[in-house]
Amino acid sequence: MSEMQQSFEEMLEASLVEIHRGEIVEGTVIDVNDNEIYVNIGYKSDGIIPKSEFSNFPAIHLKDAVKPGDTIRAKVLRVNDGEGQVLLTYKRLKSEEGLRKVEELYNSKEPVTAKVNLVLDGGLVVIIDEVRIFIPASLVSDTYVTDLSEFKNQDFTFVITEFNLKKNRIIGNRRILLEEEKNARIEEVFETLAPGQVIEGTVKNITDYGVFVSVNGVDGLVHISELSWGRIRSPKDVVSVGDTVKVRILDVNTKKKKISLSMKFEEDNPWNNAEEKFAVGNVVTGRVARMTDFGAFIELETGVDALLHVSQISIKHVEKPSDVLQVGEMVTARVTDLNLEDKKISLSIKELEREQEAAGVYDDAVEDEE
Repeated sequence: MSEMQQSFEEMLEASLVEIHRGEIVEGTVIDVNDNEIYVNIGYKSDGIIPKSEFSNFPAIHLKDAVKPGDTIRAKVLRVNDGEGQVLLTYKRLKSEEGLRKVEELYNSKEPVTAKVNLVLDGGLVVIIDEVRIFIPASLVSDTYVTDLSEFKNQDFTFVITEFNLKKNRIIGNRRILLEEEKNARIEEVFETLAPGQVIEGTVKNITDYGVFVSVNGVDGLVHISELSWGRIRSPKDVVSVGDTVKVRILDVNTKKKKISLSMKFEEDNPWNNAEEKFAVGNVVTGRVARMTDFGAFIELETGVDALLHVSQISIKHVEKPSDVLQVGEMVTARVTDLNLEDKKISLSIKELEREQEAAGVYDDAVEDEE
């Protein structure tokens, strides 16, 4: 070997970098195929990144991920892979850097957005810089999600609420963000609500004691006593889930975030003008609504019941109301008492019969019946 040739090889050798296992190197991509990436790292041998060391996603296409001429950073796994090339890993370096990034996100509680990579029975998996983050199904939403597959490949914003490398446990939480947004929205809505306001809402839920109506995105309760001026057996007799209803705000409790509502409006109050409609002496007609041993309650209008005492049902002796009356039957009687303060009305059929008897009508009717 000539001195000139030896000197050139020595100069070339001297210009090459020295590398060691575990070292981080930077190089230029010189070739890519379906299974490997070749990188010029300034060493006597090129570096090679197998597909398995580029990403944790088997479905990834290397030719789509990198191109010749790209600059890439990687970590040395072996200086000689057995074929004279340097074995590199991209994903492990990315994972180490990703862990630092994820830990920073955990400490700052800063929301992060990433694509959902996997859907499991118990939750979702999101990968940030090769770091796997698990989001349990219970933390995916603030409501129950029946089908998690709807989130597959979708952008997903969450916060990291647990970071424990010893247990290999990194947990994401989307529910907390949704709850914060909901609470902020509720705060805004409550600032706009005041007693006396009339607003439309949607029936969300029906219980034995009342109806929950969503008004401007927050739920308020219409107690069963505020559903109708009339007597009702069940809220389901008045409304159905999904109905749009007009409600009046009775009370707004900002501290407890509770709204009391009513579907009763004063203009529809059946006791309006009661002093005229049900004045003592007026003859009225109503339906037998219910009966007790001491009398029958007659519904004169929806929300207005009057008592027909057993002693006032007939001139004849009546043992109990059910002996002569039936629920649903229409009866005509005279108003004998009106108590507006307590909303009580007393009726008498007996008085009408006495008047008819005095006029000779009652006796004739009895004879016709006989």
